Amino acid sequence: MNIIDGRRTAAAIRRQLKQHVARLSGTPGLAIVLVGTDPASRTYVSLKEKAAREIGVHFEKYVFPATTPEKAVLKCIKELNARQDIHGIVVQFPLPRGLSKQTVIRTIAPEKDVDGFKPENITALLAGKPFVVPGLAAGIMQLLEGTGVRLAGMHAVVLANSKVFSVPLAYLLKQRGVAVTAFKPTAQALQRKAPTGDILIVAVGSPNLVTGKMVKPGALVVDVGYNRVQGRAIGDVDFASVKDVAGRITPVPGGVGPMTVAMLLKNVVSAYEHHK
Repeated sequence: MNIIDGRRTAAAIRRQLKQHVARLSGTPGLAIVLVGTDPASRTYVSLKEKAAREIGVHFEKYVFPATTPEKAVLKCIKELNARQDIHGIVVQFPLPRGLSKQTVIRTIAPEKDVDGFKPENITALLAGKPFVVPGLAAGIMQLLEGTGVRLAGMHAVVLANSKVFSVPLAYLLKQRGVAVTAFKPTAQALQRKAPTGDILIVAVGSPNLVTGKMVKPGALVVDVGYNRVQGRAIGDVDFASVKDVAGRITPVPGGVGPMTVAMLLKNVVSAYEHHK
């Protein structure tokens, strides 16, 4: 079993970004909007804040109670859209009930959508003319390529609830010559489809959903899940039963999370440079 170390790779990217930011004539700015008290969301926002400050990116955080009306959240986003010193806007998901993820995403200015979630940004990516590559998908690709394993000719199975996640990732995988099958995590998909993947990527939000019996021996396993269970961070993959079956596996924490943050900051710096 080989661990795919996201912390080490992300640290190298942050070092490069810090040097790059130091040479800029101004300061890139990132604003994060957090609604509610979801523990995983708060953890991710803290990681983003720490990393942004570390590399010299100006950081602002706007925290709202879960009961905040949607119009108040949208007003905040619109105000951030208009600011010249803010180059990236992130709304941390999931949102509480009563807030529309689609409406929130549509409200963010395309040039400040550093998560790459807006439909027009995804369309541009699929057309081969991306303004921004979603940080999560880009981070996963960098981790896979960093293993040194030849990806071309492999078959990837992506188990995910969200097409906003799976569609850009599938495009990037296909660009590297990987065949992709994306499924929602039904019982049938888990039992019959998951074990066919030379690469298995799981982004569901269900602790320990994938067990060793669902993994092809020697597969590259990427666990995107982040669940808080009894105060501990647990992925969607049952690490204990999968680690001796997989060829390589990302841990939780310390795998995809740090890479997503690093690639997000890379997008913020790119947005700043494009804005100039």
